[in-house]
Amino acid sequence: MQNIEEIYQEYFDTVKKYLFCLTKNIDISEELTQETFYRAVKKIDTYKGDCKISVWLIQIAKNLWYDQCRKNKKITDITEDEMLNERINNTIEEQIISKEEKIALYKKMQKLDSKTREVIYLRITGELSFKEIGNILNKTENWARVTFYRGKNKMKEGDFNE
Repeated sequence: MQNIEEIYQEYFDTVKKYLFCLTKNIDISEELTQETFYRAVKKIDTYKGDCKISVWLIQIAKNLWYDQCRKNKKITDITEDEMLNERINNTIEEQIISKEEKIALYKKMQKLDSKTREVIYLRITGELSFKEIGNILNKTENWARVTFYRGKNKMKEGDFNE
């Protein structure tokens, strides 16, 4: 297993981007990212290795965000899926896009429903399998695959009227 410094270096940006998509606030996302790694260091002995370390870190980050929302009374009867946000790209296999294209892509992403953003973000930034995404979101692998495909098509078609 990697040491915590290597894990931090490798996954810091992924966790921070994930949290930024949830919070839409750079300061909060940075603070929660630091807290995520702090908790990871404290609880590293609970990591069993039955999922990728990135999945484990994202779950910690997601739980911290939920905790903060509850503390700030930002959520009442909102479901988990309604709270989630994520970033989108066409596929993992595609080449890196320019900064301008990324900005346009992020703007389109924000028009997608939260479930779709979450799936696409985890697929692209976390490079997670559909099975892993399904596990994180308590859904099936097929649900994650279909949600990703539909979201990608919405992005291509610009069909955001719901």
